[in-house]
Amino acid sequence: MSDAALDQMRELVQVDIGKRGLATDPTRNLLTECRDDFRNACRSLAGGRAPTLAIVTGFFIPTATPPAAETDGPLGALYLARALSPLGFQVTLVTDAFCAPALRVGLGLAGLRKSCRLIVLPSPEEAGQMSVSDYAQFFLERNGNMRPTHLLAIERVGPSHTLESLQKQIGSDGALGETYLDFLHAVPSEHQDRCHTMRGRDITDLVSPAHRLFEAFADDPVITTIGIGDGGNEIGMGKIPWDVIDRNIPGGGLVACRVPTDHLIVAGLSNWGAYALAAGVRLLRNAFDQSIFDVDEERRLLEAMVEHGPLVDGVLGRPEVSVDGVEFSRYAEVLTALARMR
Repeated sequence: MSDAALDQMRELVQVDIGKRGLATDPTRNLLTECRDDFRNACRSLAGGRAPTLAIVTGFFIPTATPPAAETDGPLGALYLARALSPLGFQVTLVTDAFCAPALRVGLGLAGLRKSCRLIVLPSPEEAGQMSVSDYAQFFLERNGNMRPTHLLAIERVGPSHTLESLQKQIGSDGALGETYLDFLHAVPSEHQDRCHTMRGRDITDLVSPAHRLFEAFADDPVITTIGIGDGGNEIGMGKIPWDVIDRNIPGGGLVACRVPTDHLIVAGLSNWGAYALAAGVRLLRNAFDQSIFDVDEERRLLEAMVEHGPLVDGVLGRPEVSVDGVEFSRYAEVLTALARMR
């Protein structure tokens, strides 16, 4: 019964509300490639004896007024903290300086300032002097030298593909073939291994390289990694073959992230993926509480984070109580629908 409920939750949030092309190809697309990952991510989190979860978020919108982090991501990260902390999860939120004020306000209003740690990542300039291991050590020291059992990225940009990462996806015995030419045409050398917005703007030098945490812990048997995204350019999307993202998302070849995670959740909005993940974990823990689906509370938190962050709508480019151009009433319908699933 739980498998059917989890699948319903996944299907509820896998609606291409932004018309980005998540399922342009009906055969192979961003929704079909990792269909079991939502269920597996829920079970991995729910099954831990002493789960510790570090959540990385904060997508910078340089063209917004003012330039700021977008509302998709931080609100979902806070929701996971609110939903899982009462279950005994030790949750740490991880972000850049430009997003920290919004999360700090959200944690305060949610009564989680004392129980949830907030880590501010090194600036791009500081990180430029660090190796991958140094960067990971920076995180661990500020996390009380505690290695999380789960490392999750929600709506967090990651670097684009290189020929090396493309070959790694195919395998040492495979040939790139026509994909090689398609890739070189879509991703010029100066755009390889760079972080992009969905519109193809290079923001590598404006954000901390948080993907290094996922690279540093990729082979750590203690840590399970999870990615939540909605466009192809987020950490975790490296689990989907580059050509699938290129074929489905307009301009997707350029922005497709090369960094994979153990489990990948693709949703119409990344925050929706967080809502479903939290609901799935609580279902499996027999702690499905209607109070976590409080739409009014979610709006109150979003309003405060927008005002004091500020956070901006990533599509509209303004401090609005909306997500990716979706007005709040439509956006919140997912919470109402999840509340009916059990």
